[in-house]
Amino acid sequence: MATVELRFSALPEHVRTARLVAAAVARRAGVDEAVLDEVRLAVGEACTRAVGLHQSSGVTAPVRVALIEDEKQFSIEVGDEAPRAAPGDRVPGARLDDGEEAEAEGEDEMGLAVISGLVDDVEVTAGEAGGLIRMSWPTPPAPLLP
Repeated sequence: MATVELRFSALPEHVRTARLVAAAVARRAGVDEAVLDEVRLAVGEACTRAVGLHQSSGVTAPVRVALIEDEKQFSIEVGDEAPRAAPGDRVPGARLDDGEEAEAEGEDEMGLAVISGLVDDVEVTAGEAGGLIRMSWPTPPAPLLP
């Protein structure tokens, strides 16, 4: 299993670099060329979301991106350190006190919807220590050596 790890300051201008690196590593891992645009877009959405969460929460820690090449799949993990309540901690549909928080939450949900539309295998976790989006794409099996 090969892993490439990126850490970057939570600034929007670094998202493009993360997208380019993710596409290059995905290509090297054997992800189908037709899927590379989806990889780029999904990583861009996940990183933009993490940057926004860091900025709105005042977190100065870097955004983490791990590009993981396994035998049968290529995975990308985008992690943030923005604390937030676990999904079960708030009643769905409950009113929020701050309009900005509601707007940020709507943007967050939109980004997750875009990612879910691009990636068949996606897992999102969040809690007090931050969040993680894990996305996976299949890769062709390695050729057998003679």
